[in-house]
Amino acid sequence: MTGDDFRHAALDLHDAVEGAHVGHPDFRANGRIFAGLDANEQVGTLNLTPDEQRELIQMHPDTFAPAAGAWGRQGWTVVRLKTADAPSVRGALLLAWQGVTSKPRKSASATRRRTAAKSPARKRR
Repeated sequence: MTGDDFRHAALDLHDAVEGAHVGHPDFRANGRIFAGLDANEQVGTLNLTPDEQRELIQMHPDTFAPAAGAWGRQGWTVVRLKTADAPSVRGALLLAWQGVTSKPRKSASATRRRTAAKSPARKRR
């Protein structure tokens, strides 16, 4: 599989758009990143749950691996495109896409309200 194959498979998903994050191509739906490519487009990344990640690694250990550090422990998964086959990557992209489209996007005002509610009250002088 090539970087272009990965890109086309990601963009075939409903409402998926290509953007960029830290100089690398990424793929978003519902305003959230579900996949990306490294700068050389040799390695893809997927935003999966840890359980989904474990299952993919068990089924395709030469293709999928956890991303480094805390990102990998949270489910971010590396896809070695050189060893990847289209059906497994399409299925994994679908899982990642579903993960970001099934959750409503939080608005900035809702985030501020939650943060304010958790902040201790200030004393007035």
